[in-house]
Amino acid sequence: MQERNVLYIGGEWVPAAGAATIAVENPATEQVQAQIPEGSADDVDRAVRAAREAFPAWSATTRAERAELLRKLHEGLAKRAEEIGETIARDVGTPLRIATRIQAALPQTDVRTYVDLLGEDAPEEKVGNSLIVREAAGVVAAITPWNYPLHQITCKIAPALAAGCTVVVKPSEVAPLGAYQLFDAIHEAGFPAGVVNLVTGFGPVVGEALATHPEVDVVSFTGSVRAGTRVAEVAARSVKRVTLELGGKSANVILDDADLATAVKVGVSNAFLNAGQTCTAWTRMLVPREKHEEAVALAKKFAEGFTPGDPLDAKTKLGPLVSAAQRERVREFIAKGVSEGATLVTGGAETPEGLDTGYFVRPTVFAGVDPDSTIAQEEIFGPVLSIIPFDDEEDALRIANNSKYGLHGAVWSGDQDRALAFARRVRTGQIDVNGGAYNPLAPFGGYKSSGVGREMGRPALDEFTEIKSIQL
Repeated sequence: MQERNVLYIGGEWVPAAGAATIAVENPATEQVQAQIPEGSADDVDRAVRAAREAFPAWSATTRAERAELLRKLHEGLAKRAEEIGETIARDVGTPLRIATRIQAALPQTDVRTYVDLLGEDAPEEKVGNSLIVREAAGVVAAITPWNYPLHQITCKIAPALAAGCTVVVKPSEVAPLGAYQLFDAIHEAGFPAGVVNLVTGFGPVVGEALATHPEVDVVSFTGSVRAGTRVAEVAARSVKRVTLELGGKSANVILDDADLATAVKVGVSNAFLNAGQTCTAWTRMLVPREKHEEAVALAKKFAEGFTPGDPLDAKTKLGPLVSAAQRERVREFIAKGVSEGATLVTGGAETPEGLDTGYFVRPTVFAGVDPDSTIAQEEIFGPVLSIIPFDDEEDALRIANNSKYGLHGAVWSGDQDRALAFARRVRTGQIDVNGGAYNPLAPFGGYKSSGVGREMGRPALDEFTEIKSIQL
């Protein structure tokens, strides 16, 4: 069992103020694999004060100096990639090959992006007799979830550090071990004391202490709508800037002239990535009514290829859910889908055969789903796909926009221009046309209940800066 019984504050590994710890489980074995500190408001105060003390000097560094330290951090992450992939496979349950290819690789991309952006000229503009400049916003609280535990930290701290801010990170207590490996790399890179700090603990204690601390200037939160609205509420009392990246219920719209087999195959893979524990997952597959049965047969075939198993086995495509609570939540949604009249095509709430240990759920597909039903409206966060028939393109658009969320989505058509025109009308922060590739330089964020603000690319830098007008 790993012992990560320290916090990282002021450039040093230090004990928490209290002796309480949090057990970290391996979701495939249900065994405790580590203990981490249960941080307190006192620990948050120490970390924030260290960040505040470090801010003046750090914000005064040159873009080249910040880029060099981020470059060293990138190197540290790259040399730990295999180790990080295995840690996240054990921590989250992500299959090892996906954990290495995505979970361990994306953080490197996040950091490298801002090394490159810092190599460009600082954005300044002249408007009339005014010079418009951007300056570091101050101390940033980064509160992150468990599903992509390292990427969700680096996509916040990389632009924050690049902008000249100092940071306090609160990772999810459910899957925190990758954060320790990140801070090993931060320490090795030689960031000045107090520039980046780590406090582990529970959201209602550590998260709220960060969101309410008078010396925190910006809160960047990724997680559930419930927790995000709470963070925004308490942060508002001290007039902080808040960025929220929340849930999603993305529509994968397959128009009548699309390559159905390709669109369904890619759609199933997207919906089941990381056992469906992905905020951008295309969990609503919209298909022409006349092609519904064909799409269902294809989805069943592809879904049944996602055999649940040991995430450390190279052949595994579907690992466990992250916790017993998450497994129970997903099973309840599957039961709700059946009770509300959707057709269960494959999967179901029963334990997968031969997997009595571990938080596994069968890959599940529903057909003939009512667009207003629970499973079509609520974020399930598990390997559950709803196939929804539509009558024509306008009906497809209505269904795609029939959600309180607006984070991601997809559209497929044999006519690229038709697909692009449709994509422009979907109320969502990102949408892929005919399988368009992920772009780390593009802004990431959502409409409606999916959040406020943007991460990734140059727009993420703006979230961590203040605008100053200098009249000449």
